[in-house]
Amino acid sequence: MVDVRHVSPKGGDALLMVGTMKGAFLFRSDASRRTWQRGGPYFPGNAVYALAYDGRAGRRRLWAAPENFHFGVVMRSSDDFGKTWSDGETANVRFPEDTGASLKRVWQIAPARAEEPDVLYAGVEPAALFESRDGGKKWSLVRGLWDHPHRPQWQPGGGGMCLHTVLLDPTRRERMHVAVSTAGVYRTDDGGRSWRTAHKGVRAQFLPNKYPEFGQCVHKIARHPSRPDRIYLQNHWGLYRTDDAGDSWTDVANGVPSDFGFGMAVHPHDPDTAYIVPLESDEFRCTPEGRLRVYRTRDAGKSWQPMTRGLPQKDALETVLRDALATDGFEKAGVYFGTRSGKLFASRDGGTSWTRLADGLPPIVCVKTAAVSKARGKAK
Repeated sequence: MVDVRHVSPKGGDALLMVGTMKGAFLFRSDASRRTWQRGGPYFPGNAVYALAYDGRAGRRRLWAAPENFHFGVVMRSSDDFGKTWSDGETANVRFPEDTGASLKRVWQIAPARAEEPDVLYAGVEPAALFESRDGGKKWSLVRGLWDHPHRPQWQPGGGGMCLHTVLLDPTRRERMHVAVSTAGVYRTDDGGRSWRTAHKGVRAQFLPNKYPEFGQCVHKIARHPSRPDRIYLQNHWGLYRTDDAGDSWTDVANGVPSDFGFGMAVHPHDPDTAYIVPLESDEFRCTPEGRLRVYRTRDAGKSWQPMTRGLPQKDALETVLRDALATDGFEKAGVYFGTRSGKLFASRDGGTSWTRLADGLPPIVCVKTAAVSKARGKAK
């Protein structure tokens, strides 16, 4: 019997949600983020690629998408930080019969804006976007993207045919970006009814035509909340930045040991600051030179500096996956990442120095952060 521990976060606490190949874990600290308590494992034995925290409308709700051998992928929620979870035997995200598709994995769970407290989105495999407008009880396929004329020609990447990132524009209610491997970045300006490509200038290094209409293997995109037209992109070979919401992209791979990697995160307050963890190559997906380095830019990609204090710099052949790098929203920003070898690292000074929060976890595939909201009564 697995011994499951629990945490009891209070309003204002920092919360880390960590998904692994064998379950999910929660880490909780006060706002100082000096010491952490660990809860879990939740869904032991199940891969958990997607986690989210929903603090809208007085909620303190966790979302998870464990992959169960018997029941498949079921979206689960908890309103008591993992002590109890919603039903796990009824698949609530399902493709309509006429699509001929079946759900393989949920890659991302994205609560919508504060003014839409009952709206959530899910990016899934095979590549599609689902939407819920009743707080997650029912989910429907976003047909505008599924019926896009490009979709039948999309090809899977090494991780599958997945829609792995959903970015909602905080200032334009109808605008959203999604990233698909290997199709590229698509944008809607009408709430999902129609979509167009938004990756002009991003290379597809592995194709004869380096700049195709679609087919770019985008590994991750990250938007800055105060400057929503600025998005950073980690490609399958390539680092980019757009300042016009994806109409054009600039290569910003300046001074990094490799422009191949997966994770990409932005500083919560400074739109010129972003983070990556480079990997050697698509054939050798480990940290270059066996040194675990988080690279930080403070000038929007004109230059990058390695952050190494507290990180192993010898024989550290680690891998950080696309959703395993994240920042929090505290005034003094925290940065977090997990590795395929089960190590979890944290920085509470914007990446300048690091501590190891955990070692020996199952392979980490997802790291998400939240500042716990103050409880305001029971939310629906």
